[in-house]
Amino acid sequence: MELHEALTQVSAIRRHMARTETFRGYRAATIAFSGVCAFVAAGLQAIFLPAPIENPAAYLALWIGVAAVCVIVAGAELTWRCRHQRSSLAVQHTKLAVGQFLPCIVAGGLLTIVLERATPESRWMLPGLWAILFSLGVFASCRLLPRPVVCVGLHYLITGLVCLMLFRNEHALSPWAMVLTFGIGQLLTAAILYFTLERPHAEE
Repeated sequence: MELHEALTQVSAIRRHMARTETFRGYRAATIAFSGVCAFVAAGLQAIFLPAPIENPAAYLALWIGVAAVCVIVAGAELTWRCRHQRSSLAVQHTKLAVGQFLPCIVAGGLLTIVLERATPESRWMLPGLWAILFSLGVFASCRLLPRPVVCVGLHYLITGLVCLMLFRNEHALSPWAMVLTFGIGQLLTAAILYFTLERPHAEE
């Protein structure tokens, strides 16, 4: 019984440490890649899809495809790091970080399906709603990341609201909405991770 209680306490301590330590699994290069993808996709949309509101299927295919590529790349990197981590605490830390951010991704996907099927006339709201949901994921992850990441959450929240106010009617589903939110937001995140975690670590 004493051994079982001791193991339980050790497990609780490890979970507490995972919640309080800074998570270093997100890499600046991977996050910057997703930001660049947003700029490239916006450029492709501007060229090949000048009237996205008239062809919502192509618009959704483009941006869902971009999101899928970015999630796969980030997931592959985190999986690779987990498999090469010698510390089980680091693996637990990674699972905690993913668990905090995953709900906003799932919610965004479900919201897209519901709006497209139930109220297609509201699809112009998608870029803003995606950004707002993403901000909630960032805020949920803030306690594991450097403090300046709060600015990223604010960026997504504010730009999401701006999109809902400005990008409607003839400007609905504008590529600038995704550049303003995800393109700039991901590059800002990459810069923060680099200057707060990776650069100081490299100098040491």
